Amino acid sequence: MPQTILVVDDDPSFNNMLSAFLKRNNFHVNSVFSSASALASLSEQTPDLVLTDFKLPDMDGLELMREIKDRAPNASMILMTNYSDVRTAVKSIQLGAFEFVTKPVNPDELLLTVNAALKQSTKSDINQPSEAKSLGKQKAVSDRKYIVGRGAKARQTWEHIQLVAPTKMGVLILGESGTGKEYAAKMIHESSKRSNEAFAAVDCGALSKELAASELFGHVKGAFTGALADKKGQFELANGGTLFLDEVGNLPYEVQVQLLRALQEKKIRKVGSEKDIDVNVRIIAATNERMAEAIDEQQFRLDLYHRLNEFELKLIPLRERIGDLDEYLTHFLEEANAELEKAIKGVSPEVNAVFQQYSWPGNLRELRNVVRRAALLCQVEEIGLAHIPSTLVEESRSEEQEASASTNGYDLKNMQEHREKETIERVLMEVRYNKTKAAELLNIDRTTLYNKLAKYNIKA
Repeated sequence: MPQTILVVDDDPSFNNMLSAFLKRNNFHVNSVFSSASALASLSEQTPDLVLTDFKLPDMDGLELMREIKDRAPNASMILMTNYSDVRTAVKSIQLGAFEFVTKPVNPDELLLTVNAALKQSTKSDINQPSEAKSLGKQKAVSDRKYIVGRGAKARQTWEHIQLVAPTKMGVLILGESGTGKEYAAKMIHESSKRSNEAFAAVDCGALSKELAASELFGHVKGAFTGALADKKGQFELANGGTLFLDEVGNLPYEVQVQLLRALQEKKIRKVGSEKDIDVNVRIIAATNERMAEAIDEQQFRLDLYHRLNEFELKLIPLRERIGDLDEYLTHFLEEANAELEKAIKGVSPEVNAVFQQYSWPGNLRELRNVVRRAALLCQVEEIGLAHIPSTLVEESRSEEQEASASTNGYDLKNMQEHREKETIERVLMEVRYNKTKAAELLNIDRTTLYNKLAKYNIKA
């Protein structure tokens, strides 16, 4: 039976073209032109995959993804966006999207991503017992090796992983989106005394407030509407092993209380049950937010923070370790060659120069996506400028020109930073210094906002 794809895009021509392409590739396609129509269609049929544009007339793609996550949690999601909206793409991954694709859409690239998303969904949700379903869906950890890097900071991070891994200490991993927090957690587990036991990964940012407790601790039959059978939570499924809580700062406050109890007493209680269950789980948590600010704003419990942060591990953004870029580039190209059955030997000097100059706001995840896309498009032995997004080339050149102007007395960078500081200060005043709202209006994540507050010495 053909798998079902829901296409959401308000451009009739593009929507019809995309739907026709997917139908030619033997998918059942339901196409709509707004978020409201997309949500209405969920009551009639749950799709295997949702392919949505970011810019929609009634609700942006990220808001739509949040709604779909609540109403159809088993549907895979892919976001379509302009390449310049890298931060939007990063947010889509945080919300549980399988991947994002950039417009103009390359048909071969899109088909590859669609098939991969549906393949992962099938592995997670079909012909598996309910317990294995839950664990498999959240795990999603690649067997890809952890690349240490050659820089001093990267080496120190690796040494810290090796030092803390054999202990029983809880670890809090800090880092921007795309820096490899889950891979670091996986390496800690594999180097620990629990390496032969389960490793489960949960994206706390993708858990709805209503279902977070059930996902972590399980529930009994009849605990709430839709609880048709007993369910084990991730704590039980990872018992004896390691539980990785990604984006832990997004956990609802009520669930934070339950998590604290689980850590202190090593006991959990399923939703709707009166019986405690003993658990032995090592917790590794991660966040891309500055927890101190979240605690100050009473969004995260201080006592839970100290329980989680027995050892703090900071992952460095790619822009601060450009010396390691060649190593990652080689690895991602080898990975793309194997996946796409190519034999590409490397990148041209021009492409390498662009990569070295670009700031990589999406970090390693963005680099991997760029290399994978370029490998798909490349029909020769070397990736050239024509195979990478033009916006990436333009941005890297713009950054290079700003640096050149600064050294010649025309300090465009300083002018740009001055305007940026004024904009941040104005937005903060408008939202009465609510940093979460300010970050949303500025279209940056909270970590980036806090970095800029520190950089410009803005008191908020």
